Amino acid sequence: MRSILVFALCLAVSCAYPDFRDFFPNGYTVPNPCGSGIWEAVGHYDPNHHTVNKNRFGLDFLAAGQAWTRDLCMKDSDRDGKTNGAELGDPTCAWVKGGVPTGKATGHPGICEPVGSCADSFSCGCQGNQCVGK
Repeated sequence: MRSILVFALCLAVSCAYPDFRDFFPNGYTVPNPCGSGIWEAVGHYDPNHHTVNKNRFGLDFLAAGQAWTRDLCMKDSDRDGKTNGAELGDPTCAWVKGGVPTGKATGHPGICEPVGSCADSFSCGCQGNQCVGK
């Protein structure tokens, strides 16, 4: 019985987080700044795992009430000189949930690009809790 409960809890947690990508533009097509493909766990330092280590965009998204607000759109979470909106294909901050963004995602809003060019400790190739960042 206990193992069923643990399995159900893990399933619920693992299925819930990917839905956050519905709450900001192009959430399912954010490019991987470490190579080809997409970054599935946009608010986290690990591209595929929803670890406790949120990147700056993840922290800002949480502070915004897990909603795409004008302030979150205009913010430069990763401090790379581009607003979150510009990186996510919504440079005018007009996107609404369920709508179509005006452009494609061109960068990652939570990881400075090119990787290593900003004052953070993120590096490509980390796994899980090793993706520390500042």
